[in-house]
Amino acid sequence: MLSEMTSKPVYLACGSTDLRKSIDGLAALVQEGLGMSPFSPSLFVFCNCERNKLKILYWEHNGFWLYYRRIECGTFQWPQANREPVAITSRELRWLLDGLSISQRQAHPKVPAEVVI
Repeated sequence: MLSEMTSKPVYLACGSTDLRKSIDGLAALVQEGLGMSPFSPSLFVFCNCERNKLKILYWEHNGFWLYYRRIECGTFQWPQANREPVAITSRELRWLLDGLSISQRQAHPKVPAEVVI
């Protein structure tokens, strides 16, 4: 399901977030803390202070999706506290979810698929 939303803008709420918050609490953080609409077609990503858990909030048609990811070993390469949300690409989100840095210097370049007839 998350792979279907890869064309949506992704915003990181830098610093740590109390992940005991549920949908309503995170939606309030998006609106009041980030100054954005939680109903926009965007993914909003939050991380706890230990950097081993993430929550992703997304509005679709008539309700919110709340995705939760816990990494068992290591930590997420999460940006430090910043007042502004950080916009990243869906590719960088995949790196982040895998525990990699969002600023990969040696990532392979994007290669378009060839159509074979």
